[in-house]
Parts: sequence; C-alpha cells; structure tokens
Amino acid sequence: MNREKWTEEKLNELLTTPSDALVGDIKKIKGDIMVLGAGGKMGPTLCVLAKNAAKKAGVDKRIIAVSRGSDKIASQLMLDNGIEVIAMDLLDKEKLYSLPEVKNVIYMAGKKFGTNGNEWQTWSMNSTLPAFVADKFRNSNIIVFSTGNLYPIVPVSHGACKEEQQPMPNGEYGMSCLARERAFEYASHAFGTNVFIYRLGFAVDLRYGVLYDIADKILKDEKISLSTPCFNFIWQGTANEIAIRALLHAQAPANVMNVTGPEIVSIKKVAMELGEHLGKQPLFEGEEGTDAYLLDSSRAVETFGYPSVSPKTLIRWQAEYILDGGRTLDKPTHFEERKGSY
Repeated sequence: MNREKWTEEKLNELLTTPSDALVGDIKKIKGDIMVLGAGGKMGPTLCVLAKNAAKKAGVDKRIIAVSRGSDKIASQLMLDNGIEVIAMDLLDKEKLYSLPEVKNVIYMAGKKFGTNGNEWQTWSMNSTLPAFVADKFRNSNIIVFSTGNLYPIVPVSHGACKEEQQPMPNGEYGMSCLARERAFEYASHAFGTNVFIYRLGFAVDLRYGVLYDIADKILKDEKISLSTPCFNFIWQGTANEIAIRALLHAQAPANVMNVTGPEIVSIKKVAMELGEHLGKQPLFEGEEGTDAYLLDSSRAVETFGYPSVSPKTLIRWQAEYILDGGRTLDKPTHFEERKGSY
C-alpha cells in the first residue's frame, strides 16, 4: 500500500495543527502566553501550536518562548512561526525578574537525566527555580509540567494511580519534582495564584519517546527488558493541546491532573507490533513483571476528550518514521528504570 513518506516538516505540521476544541478554548484564554523552558522536547511545537490556534481563532495573542536557545533547530522553528523568542538562563534571577508580566505561563523547565553525581543541579532547576518563578508570576495562571514518577510503582492488577494517590517519589529526581509542585502549591495558597499541575506520562513525538526507544532496540538487536510489563503513552500533539487548554482550568488551590493515554499497554505487545512493521523480530530478557509506573488519566479524558491518535496508530507511525530516515533527538526516555536513578 502506498503511503506518504514521513518528513520532519510533515511531523511538525501534524503536531502544530490545532483541533477545533483548542481553537475554541484559546478564544476564552485572556492575555498572552509565555512558555518557560520552551527549548526542550515539547516546547517548540507547543509554542507553534498555540500561535496557530490563535491565528485560526482570529485572536491577537503573543506567544513568548523563553529558553537557553541551545537547540538551534528548535529556535528557528519558533522564529519562523512568529514566536517571540527570549534566550536566557532562567537560573539568572535578575534576568528572570526582568521578564515581562503575562497573564498565562506554561512552566516546562526542569532537569532529569544526568542527576546522578549532579544532584545539586537537578534540585536547583526542579525546586529552587520554581520558587522564584512562582513569586515572579504570582498574578498569572500557571501550568506546571510535572511527572508520573512521583507515584509509586503499583501492581498491574490494582490499576493505575489516580491523582488522590499520595506521592512516593523514588530517588532524588522524583523528590525534586515533588518539591517543584510544592513550590507552586505554596503560591496557590499564599498568593491565590491559579495553578494547574500537569503530571505527564510518556509523550510520543516520533523523534523521541518510549516507542522510539523500543524500536531502536529492535533494530540494534538489543534485548528489551520485561521487568516493567506495561505503560501509558500519549501523542505529543494531544499532550501539548491539553497544556494550553489547561490554562482555563488553573485554580487556587492548585488543580492536579494526570495527562497520558488512558490505555495500559503491554511493552511486549508494543515491541511485537513494532517488529512486524520494521520487519525484525524483537529480543526480550527477563520475566514479565507484575508492577509498573501507571497513571489513571480518566480525569483528563473527561475534561479534554480522548487523545486524537490511538496507540495502534502511533506504533505504526513510529516504525514508518524510522524506516523513512526521520531525525532523532537522541534523548532516550530510560523507560526501563525502576529505581529512580537518572
């Protein structure tokens, strides 16, 4: 069957074309949007998506991206699409406080990989900086990107973790992420800041993500560990839409929500499906485990609707993208990690 070849331009177009729901919601979001830490894996397409939604809605809205600017391809994508880009180190407190006041802030800054041996750097990004940001933007609506790593590993038979589950972070990365949440929760109580804490589980972009990592292992004849038997994941286009639309759901005290695909998917099944598309048999090691990091995203599905791309489609897209020679961000997810060591 003939199909259109994947290119990075095609991928970016898919990721940055707004749904009718987003266009409708962006009309209701008052004021401009600033994205802090916009140069990471999700930020560039999120900024362009917000800009495209505003254009389609016919509203005049500044989208301001703040990042170190180390990824030149990402920076150029934003500049080419009318995003106002400010290059700066957010840990420079004087520069942080010099940023313009905006009504809406999406906070995406953080550090995960490379924590071991550099714990102080992780804590500075994930706990110290959030306290300054929460103070600086106390009068804004703030979306705070967080992680499902705050939850305990749970038996698959018991089901996924709901937002009411008490955090039980494993390792310094997880602990620092909980500190980030607490800093913004403090602002929501002390200043009345409207906050939405966005606990994300595995966004898939095709240039990176858990599906890319599994496919890469298949192609390199590397064994895939089954100690973690299953997981959730979500199309990054949907994840970014939710981050923008969530500005209408920020509140004081803070609103906490899990964001990922609602399905609990078998890693072995995903690998077998990817292997079929790639024309190669996956290799496995170990016995299938009985517990995993799992998020219950039913609250997000009820609020924002079902993700626009199904797991089965994402698996096929991932294989096609790799076979077509798509560029990788070379940022492994380390989805197999169970001890919180990054």
